[in-house]
Amino acid sequence: MAWVILVLAGLLETVWAFTMKLSEGFTKPWPTVVTIATMIASFALLATAMRTLPLGTAYTVWTGIGAIGAFVVGILFLGESANPGRLIGAGLVVAGLAVLNLSSSS
Repeated sequence: MAWVILVLAGLLETVWAFTMKLSEGFTKPWPTVVTIATMIASFALLATAMRTLPLGTAYTVWTGIGAIGAFVVGILFLGESANPGRLIGAGLVVAGLAVLNLSSSS
């Protein structure tokens, strides 16, 4: 169950990163509200997952999901580049997350 909670926390990290961008430096009210709400929820879920998962694994997976999620959202919704170098880098992050998951003792 901790892994499911951690994945949800990572997905919420993606949401708050995207809405933070949309808030334009916290100058737009609704994206700012969504950013703050999803930040709080993401941190709460991360803290819950850390009750049973190792710190290094939980934090790295959480940030990795957020980073890859933000990367994908940037490409799909913000017109950011999907050049080979960026795709390879994202693939390496995913590979690292897989290794952490497979080698976790929890």
